[in-house]
Amino acid sequence: MEQEIPLRPVKPRNFIFLLIVSGLPLLIGCRGLAGASSGHIAAVNHVVFMLQENRSFDTYFGQLNAYRQTQGLPADVDGMPANAANPADDGTMVSAFKLNTLCIENLSPAWLESHGDYNRWDPTGPPLMDGFVHTAQGLAKFDGFKDTAGRRGMGYYDAGDLSYYYFMATAFATSDRWFAPMPTNSAPNRVAAFAATTQGHAHEPTQELTAPTIFHRLSQAGISWKIYYTDKTSAGTPADSLDNYWPSFARSHAANIVPVSQYLTDVQNGTLPAFAFIEAGYFSGLDEHPGSGENIQAGQQYVASLINALMASSSWKDSVFILSFDEGGAAYDHVVPMTAVQPDGIPPRDLTATDPPGDFTRTGFRVPLIVVSPFAKRGYVSHTAADYTAVLKLVETRWNLPPLTKRDAAQIDMTEFFDFANPPWLTPPNPPAANVDVSRCYDSLP
Repeated sequence: MEQEIPLRPVKPRNFIFLLIVSGLPLLIGCRGLAGASSGHIAAVNHVVFMLQENRSFDTYFGQLNAYRQTQGLPADVDGMPANAANPADDGTMVSAFKLNTLCIENLSPAWLESHGDYNRWDPTGPPLMDGFVHTAQGLAKFDGFKDTAGRRGMGYYDAGDLSYYYFMATAFATSDRWFAPMPTNSAPNRVAAFAATTQGHAHEPTQELTAPTIFHRLSQAGISWKIYYTDKTSAGTPADSLDNYWPSFARSHAANIVPVSQYLTDVQNGTLPAFAFIEAGYFSGLDEHPGSGENIQAGQQYVASLINALMASSSWKDSVFILSFDEGGAAYDHVVPMTAVQPDGIPPRDLTATDPPGDFTRTGFRVPLIVVSPFAKRGYVSHTAADYTAVLKLVETRWNLPPLTKRDAAQIDMTEFFDFANPPWLTPPNPPAANVDVSRCYDSLP
């Protein structure tokens, strides 16, 4: 059983949510924002992207339809099937079930396990989506976890657990065809989030990368950007992917890599850059990564503090906040990954003897998405298949930048999520509080 620990010194966990709701309480403050809308994408002056860690769509948003119906919206999300199940090693079927605990033991979503989740007995064969319990069992036995039956791989949450996320994903916009770019774990996916390629890495890179990132493109065009980091490493350096994989470029742009406290200042002062990336709380337990003691509601509360600050500020009127997750985390999802464009012709070059063969011509699994903006359509659900390098395409489209690779060039530009002519949320909604129930954090199931 392969277990990968992100090289960075970060185990990134996570990104941005866009929400649209009809019929939900209005008003985060009493001032409505009169918007200067051009009826065009040029109305957007700030894009903020955040990736949390390792949660599949079905695990988090598989129960969205029930919540949408309480808001008078159609049940048009492709969520968790009623008969969702996976075989255990002894041949018994483990059905999907509601988790009581908000803290589950870790799962392994690396290349080997991700391909095994896709097809347990033939990782290069047809997509059966039947290996999630098997890989969860393997890691538990390898690491001495309690859940050696692998049941946690089939657990899910609902609106009672993730009230803020469910509200926002319903009020604003979401997608039920939003995939992680690569069929592997966090590090390569986070690299792809910046560069639309991993330069052939199926595992975490061990040397500096040379592929240009979106930050290179923005710098060359004289367009502002920042990375806001939540934590520092044990060495006292920012815990961010740019420093991990493009250290020379990061050092030469150190003024652009700042603590998340600066995000809150920039939001209030109207000094947000054109593009911003928020790095998750990898070391502070705020990234929602599965693992003993990591409470998903703490991560939700942290994300809420960032989005709510934006909605309550003058920066709201021309901003987009996108929340997603870096990969599915080896938790069950029933939707087959999409066929993908090979980014740059570089095949996987770091596969081990136990890794199945493969290429970067299919994505990883589905991940949650919330798109929050005054321009986000109310209650919108996209069914257009895309991976989250589409965020790069959105930035490239807005600021007229060339694509980084064939992968981001092939993505949607995300304009389908927005109404620029008649912004639906100039006055933002008033979401529920994102409270944390510490009494529900334990390692036993359910």
